[in-house]
Amino acid sequence: MIISRTPYRISFFGGGTDYPDWYLENGGDVLVATIDKYCYLTCRYLPPFFEHKIRIVYSVIELCQNVNEIKHPAVKEILKFLAIKTGGLEIHHEGDLPARSGIGSSSSFTVGLLHALYALQGKMIGKHQLALESIHIEQNLINEIVGSQDQTATAYGGINHISFSPCGEIFVRPMTLTQERLKELNAHLMLFFTGVKRTAEKVAKSYVHNLEQKEKQLLLMKEMVHEAIAILSSNNRDICDFGKLLHETWVAKRSLSSLVSNAHVDSLYETAR
Repeated sequence: MIISRTPYRISFFGGGTDYPDWYLENGGDVLVATIDKYCYLTCRYLPPFFEHKIRIVYSVIELCQNVNEIKHPAVKEILKFLAIKTGGLEIHHEGDLPARSGIGSSSSFTVGLLHALYALQGKMIGKHQLALESIHIEQNLINEIVGSQDQTATAYGGINHISFSPCGEIFVRPMTLTQERLKELNAHLMLFFTGVKRTAEKVAKSYVHNLEQKEKQLLLMKEMVHEAIAILSSNNRDICDFGKLLHETWVAKRSLSSLVSNAHVDSLYETAR
C-alpha cells in the first residue's frame, strides 16, 4: 500500500496571473505557501476476490469494473494518463479540511494521487514533473478552468515565488526565511474557515476569458509579488507592511469579478481586520 500526504496552500499574491490565458501573453508571478493541513491518499492493488475491479472511496464510494465507469474526473483521467495495467485497484481519500474551502484541495488531490500511483508502480518522479503533469491533467484532460499555481505549490511545498513565462515555462524559487522572521509572520496571520464552499472554477469562469480587460489589476497584483518578497526578505521591514499589501491585493482581486466576494465574506473580512 502507498500513502501520500500532500499539503494544502494559501495564495498570498499574484493569483490570477497564473492562468495560461494571461501568462502566455504577459508572464505571471505568485507568492504562495503550503500549510500544515493535508490531503491523504492511499492506493493498493486490489486482490482478485472481489466482484469489482476498482474501488474509490471519497465523499462517495465507487465500485467499478473499468476506468470508463469512474465518475470522479481526476481519478478517471489520472488512471487513463498513467495507463496502469492491473487486475484491481483501490483508492482511498481523507482530508484535514473540507473540499471547496479555497485552499487548493482539488489540486492537492490531483498531485497526491498522481504521486501515489507513480509510487505504486515503483516510480518516484521529481517535484517539477509532478507539477507539470498535474497541470496538464487538470487543464487539458479534465478541462477545468484553473490556474497553474496550486499544482506547483502543492508539489513543491514550502513558501515559493513561482514565475510563469510567456513560453510556458515555470520557475520555482523557494523563499528561505530566518526562524525569527517565520515566527513573526505566523504570529501576524489569521486563517479562518468561513463556512462558504465553492469551486474556484466557478469564480474563474466569471473573469478568466476576459483577462485582457483586467490588465491594470493583474499587472498591479503581479508587481505586489515582488514588493511582498522584499518585505519578507528584510528583517528591517515591519511585518505589518506585508498585511497592508495583502489588503491592497484583496481590493484588486475583488475588482476582477463580483463573484470573488460577497456580503458575508466582506463582513467577516472587516471584522478580522
